[in-house]
Amino acid sequence: MTLSMPDLKSTIREIPDFPKPGISFKDITTLLSDPTAFRECIQYLASRYRGQDVSKVVGVESRGFIFAAPLAYELGVGLVPVRKKGKLPARCIQQNYDLEYGIDTVEMHCDAIEPGENVIVVDDVIATGGTLVAACQLVEELGGVVMESVAVLELEFLNGRSKLAPRPFLSMVQYQ
Repeated sequence: MTLSMPDLKSTIREIPDFPKPGISFKDITTLLSDPTAFRECIQYLASRYRGQDVSKVVGVESRGFIFAAPLAYELGVGLVPVRKKGKLPARCIQQNYDLEYGIDTVEMHCDAIEPGENVIVVDDVIATGGTLVAACQLVEELGGVVMESVAVLELEFLNGRSKLAPRPFLSMVQYQ
């Protein structure tokens, strides 16, 4: 049984003019500090994927870890971190992605995903989609199957969702 999507928007604090004038920052720390909202968020995701042959949950650095870890625990599957370049100790594969003014790189251990494993990729926010797409590409490079990518919060006006296509994507809170 899948639970209905919880209403998390009211638990997210908006901070005007941060980090610069004209930006309205969406602060998820208030969602995280609300035990009911955080629990409902994880329970909803777990109910969505329970019984679907998920092999691993991939968490994107750093706030994606906060949601990916309890989801992996609830599903009884492994957790795989995707981190910024140079943060993982063993041999890694890398994927570049575009920033507003430049390029960044994320990495995953080469032995983190086995060919054919079904994977859920989790991040806290999707804006332009670069980080989430790069994480999905790492999974696919190792032969994994991205069952769905998830962002708790989606900034729809930046159209990051379109970059993930044709992969399935879920966002729990949307801002236009």
